[in-house]
Amino acid sequence: MKELDVEQATAKQWFEQLRDLICAEFESIEREAGSDARFDYIAWNRVDPSGADGGGGVRGVMKGKVFEKVGVNVSTVGGAFDGEFGKTIHGAAEDPTFFATGISLVAHMANPHVPAVHMNTRFLVTTKRWFGGGADLNPPLPVAADTADFHATLKTACDRHDPAYYPRFKQWADDYFYIPHRKVHRGVGGIFYDHLEGDFAANFAFTQDVGRAFLDTFPRIVRQRMGNAFTDADIAAMREWRGRYAEFNLVYDRGTLFGLKTGGNIDAILMSLPPVATWP
Repeated sequence: MKELDVEQATAKQWFEQLRDLICAEFESIEREAGSDARFDYIAWNRVDPSGADGGGGVRGVMKGKVFEKVGVNVSTVGGAFDGEFGKTIHGAAEDPTFFATGISLVAHMANPHVPAVHMNTRFLVTTKRWFGGGADLNPPLPVAADTADFHATLKTACDRHDPAYYPRFKQWADDYFYIPHRKVHRGVGGIFYDHLEGDFAANFAFTQDVGRAFLDTFPRIVRQRMGNAFTDADIAAMREWRGRYAEFNLVYDRGTLFGLKTGGNIDAILMSLPPVATWP
């Protein structure tokens, strides 16, 4: 892969730093629960269809007492989009060359009262340069206070940059994280944004604040709920809900499609799938 320019290297370094902060916090939660679970990291390399070095990434997975399965992946890849797929990507219709770096996280929890969560932020370069990503809360058994906390923290991060961001990006998440064939939302929402381009410094600062907001709110919610008692019926409800989550990620999720179409690591791409799910 070509040597990274300053913006590419800056974004890559932040996503790796954010990964380290999040994983350390999640391991701390496991220790508080009396578990010695830690992340296992597996590096992978990507070969571009041309045969050239296409970059790669690191897949991190932890299975513990609180986090039944959590994956935190970072990747930095580049090359050229293959076939017609490039025409669907912002700025790649005429020139299929691309660069992408980002962090992707999905946590499935052991206690059904603790919400699952997704967070992803990324920086892409084609003939254009932009940031995208977001975070959304996915509780099998929703708690209004947790939903309010999660949204309030994200709103504060958005308002620091533009008061129009939160309502715009909240609606984008509501529209995106929806399962048409079930006619239900995947969870209780959050924010989603894409194609944030123009001022690198401003858009990078916002993307950093999204990551920091996630690190602020989600561990707090986990600590508040991880000791709650639950029943077999709660577990059954959680596993059925997880089936809906899997359906969205396999059928509609753009990040899953991007990873598969660009030759990413299969295990890293599909780490978002829950460890156990049921369908009625």
